[in-house]
Amino acid sequence: QVQLVESGGGLAQIGGSLRLSCAASGRMFGIYGIGWFRQAAGKDREYLSAINLSDASTYYANSMKGRFTISRDNAKNTVFLQMNSLKPEDTAVYYCAATRLSGFYYFSQDSSYYYWGQGTQVTVSS
Repeated sequence: QVQLVESGGGLAQIGGSLRLSCAASGRMFGIYGIGWFRQAAGKDREYLSAINLSDASTYYANSMKGRFTISRDNAKNTVFLQMNSLKPEDTAVYYCAATRLSGFYYFSQDSSYYYWGQGTQVTVSS
């Protein structure tokens, strides 16, 4: 069993920044990737980014490149999502998830992820 806990969400101003954290614990053996997703009210869940825990390769949805940066701290079993130049449309619940699959395609599919955190709310407003 793997437990994921997100933190770092909250209220941000337009153009501001937030750094989300995803702390992982439990049986991490065989977990190859951690991904970030978000879901805005009334919308489908959206893939944002993923990181390969073995080699730190990073992957991004095209729409997120340049504003969001994913990173990891293996010693702390924590993955971060740095979000810059925030926009009102970034308002959503942000989730991290863990997968036993690897590769560009699998990292971008929410069906690849078995373990999910509870989510953290991000609200961007003026």
